[in-house]
Amino acid sequence: MFFAPRLIALAAAATLATGAHAGISLIANGSLGGTADLSGLSGMLENGVDAANVLGGMGSGLAWAGGNTFLALPDRGPNATVYAAGASIDNTTSFIPRFNTVQLGLTASASGALPFTIAPTLSSTTLLYSPTALTYSATGTALLPNTANKFYFSGRSDNFDASQNSLNPNNARLDPEAIRVSADGKSVFVSDEYGPYVYQFDRATGARIKSFALPSNLGIATLSSTGATEISANATSGRITNKGMEGLAITPDGKTLVGFMQSPLAQDGGDGGRANRLVQIDIATGATKEFAYDNHLDATNKNYNSSEILAVNDHQFLVLERDGKGLGDGSKAVLKQVYLIDTAGAADVSNLSGESALLAAAVKKTLFLDVKSALNAAGISDANIPSKLEGLAFGQDVVVGGVVTHTLYIANDNDFATAAGANKFFVFGVTDADLAGFGANYVAQAVPEPQTYALMLAGLGVVGFMAKRKKRG
Repeated sequence: MFFAPRLIALAAAATLATGAHAGISLIANGSLGGTADLSGLSGMLENGVDAANVLGGMGSGLAWAGGNTFLALPDRGPNATVYAAGASIDNTTSFIPRFNTVQLGLTASASGALPFTIAPTLSSTTLLYSPTALTYSATGTALLPNTANKFYFSGRSDNFDASQNSLNPNNARLDPEAIRVSADGKSVFVSDEYGPYVYQFDRATGARIKSFALPSNLGIATLSSTGATEISANATSGRITNKGMEGLAITPDGKTLVGFMQSPLAQDGGDGGRANRLVQIDIATGATKEFAYDNHLDATNKNYNSSEILAVNDHQFLVLERDGKGLGDGSKAVLKQVYLIDTAGAADVSNLSGESALLAAAVKKTLFLDVKSALNAAGISDANIPSKLEGLAFGQDVVVGGVVTHTLYIANDNDFATAAGANKFFVFGVTDADLAGFGANYVAQAVPEPQTYALMLAGLGVVGFMAKRKKRG
C-alpha cells in the first residue's frame, strides 16, 4: 500500500570530525557519465551529430521518488550545433522529451573529506507522448516514431499551431524544465517553457493524462520558431521566449503545485527585470493564484532569473537562483544561491500588472544556502562549479555524526555539451536545527514505498519492458 513516511533514516556510520553537525554543508557528490539513455531509440537527430537516445541535460529538473530513486529531466534536447536546415528553428531537433529514472543512493564513507559517497546509476528512460493528436509542422514528425495512439512531444520549436496562442495544449513542442512526483507515485507533473504548460503524465508509460489551464497573462499571442522573432512580436505581454515556467514544486500533501517563471513577464519588466511570478495550482480543481517574487540581490545589485522551486512544507519553499557562469561556460561561477520564501499570507497578484505593483506585494526571501561558497569549502573551484545548476530535490534522510539529517540534492543541466562534463549531483545535509534557524520546518513529501511502486510496475508488465530496453541500450 502507499503511505506517506516522514522518511526512514539510513543507518549510516558517518561522522564529522567534531562529532556534531556544523551547519548546511556538502555531504556527497557524484556524476553520471555515458552517451546513451535507455529509451531504445535509434538513428540520429537532424543536426547529424547527436543520436536520438543521447544522454544529457538530466539536471534541468530533479524529483525524489522514494528511497534512492529520483527522476531526472532533460530539457528540449541539443540545440548548440549549427546545421544546414537549423537556422529557421534555432537549431532545435526532434529530440523527444523524456525523464530518466536514476538511483542516487548514499554510502557511508569510512574515510575521505565527505561523509558519504554516491555512484549514480541509470535505471530507465520514459518518453513523453499524447494519446491524442498533436500539432506539428510540415516536417516535424519525420524522426518521430508516432503511431495511431502515440503522438510524441518534440523539442523542435516549429511544432505549433500558429492560429492559437502559446497556451494551446495541442502543440507538440515541449521544453520541459521541472518535474515532480504525485502523492501516489503513479504520475508526474512537468512544467515547460514553450507554453508555458504544466502537464500530468503517467509515470509508467509516459502518456499525458491531464493539461492544466494556466492564467492567460502568462501566454503570448504570436508564435514563432525562432526565439528572437517571437520575443520582438510579443514585447508587451506574456512570458519571455525560452524563459517560461522553469521551476515546479509540489506541496508535501501532494495537493498543490507551485510553478515558477524563469523571468518576469513582458508586462512586468521582461527579461532582466526584478518582478517575477509564482503560479499556485490546485491539482484537484485547477484553480490558480499568483504570487510575486523579487529577483533583485542587493549584494551584487543585479537581478537573477530563477531556476527551481522546492517545497519545504505547505507554505515555505526553496528557490534556486544562479548566474550562468562556471563549468560549461568557460568561465568561473560567481553566484549560485538558494533562498527560503514563505507564501503564507502573501497577496494574490493575479489581477496586478507591472513591476511596481508586483514588488509591493513580493514574498519575503532569506538566503538559505550559498551553494558556491559551500562547494568552494569542499574543495571545488569556481571553474569546476557547473554553470547551470537547475535541479533541486529533497531525498531520504541520513545520519551524520549521530544527527538525523535531511538530504538536499542539486543537479546541473549540462546542455548535452562535453564542455560541461557529465551530469553532476551534489548532496547537502540539512538538519532540523538548521531549518529552525530560519523559522522553518521540513515536511517530507508523501511518496510510495519504492518496493510498492516496483510491484505496481511489475503488475503492468513494465519492469520486463524496461529490462529489455536496458539490454538493447
